[in-house]
Amino acid sequence: MNFIPTKLEGCYVIEPKIISDERGYFMESFNEITFQKGVNQPVHFVQDNQSYSSKGVIRGLHYQTGEHAQAKLVRVLQGEVLDVAVDIRPNSPTFGHYEAVVLSGENQKQFFVPRGFAHGFLVLSDTATFFYKCDNFYNKESEGGIIYNDETININWEFPMENLIISEKDKVQPNLENAKKAW
Repeated sequence: MNFIPTKLEGCYVIEPKIISDERGYFMESFNEITFQKGVNQPVHFVQDNQSYSSKGVIRGLHYQTGEHAQAKLVRVLQGEVLDVAVDIRPNSPTFGHYEAVVLSGENQKQFFVPRGFAHGFLVLSDTATFFYKCDNFYNKESEGGIIYNDETININWEFPMENLIISEKDKVQPNLENAKKAW
């Protein structure tokens, strides 16, 4: 696996080693020892989640706060998404900055989003199956969110805004300035 650091400290794009032949391909999608060495921190995943969405669906920007904060290792099993992490660590030099990565079933890339980041994605293909590991269990009371079109963050979703499909919950999230603090 190749671990590529991003401009946001602690976030990595991970490219697996894919072995292909006439039968198809094989790859190791996760190895705890390799992963911890690659991201240079101890992360132990305890929960897997999966979603299926249609083109234009935005899910996010979501995070967990305090002792329930979550690191996530995300990937796409089928389809293509624009995956986004936003730094919400209050004392970080990149607070409010974001990193966007195209993940697909074809490129098999993964994205590691550590604790202290809001996370979301937009489905670019007709449908997408999104899979992620979390290092902490979900806790409803610790849920936080930021509106997908926050002007301060200014995410380029690379998609016509009039074609977005957004849940009622995500349409009313606060902006970054008024969002629940991560810590």
